[in-house]
Amino acid sequence: MSLSLYQQSVPVLQRALRNLRGVLVKADAHCQARGIDPAVLAAARLFPDMFALSRQVQIACDMAKGCVARLSGTSPERRDDGGRDLVELQARIDQTLELLQSVPTEQIDGKEELPVTVKTPFGEIHFTGEVYVQTFVLPNVYFHCATAYNILRHNGVDLGKRDFLGDA
Repeated sequence: MSLSLYQQSVPVLQRALRNLRGVLVKADAHCQARGIDPAVLAAARLFPDMFALSRQVQIACDMAKGCVARLSGTSPERRDDGGRDLVELQARIDQTLELLQSVPTEQIDGKEELPVTVKTPFGEIHFTGEVYVQTFVLPNVYFHCATAYNILRHNGVDLGKRDFLGDA
């Protein structure tokens, strides 16, 4: 039995974002317990040339939104890069999860061979729908979720592997 394109994408993206939201909730509690300004963590990065935590979360959300938009034949939602503190970042994830929930299965399934073009700073990348999900969207979402987790862990937030993976 093979997985449909919807099953390969939407539930996986939802889980990754729910787990990322949980990590941010723990980060906020960490700040409150220690009297740390949450904006400090939102602006934290692992290395000077890497994006800050806030941008990691924004990109993970934008990847998920872009995925369902491209596969369902709509334009990716444009919004400002709001989400400068941990509460706003959680709200951004909530909005993305609502969007993912609103996309009917039939708008994604059957789009495995759909031509998908993504414009990047390095030029256009061309995919089929299934290859787009498997080799671009999911690796990017996991990369940015893992980087957000690592930024917080590096800054002392009490996180473990289960926080990243979530409950089974």
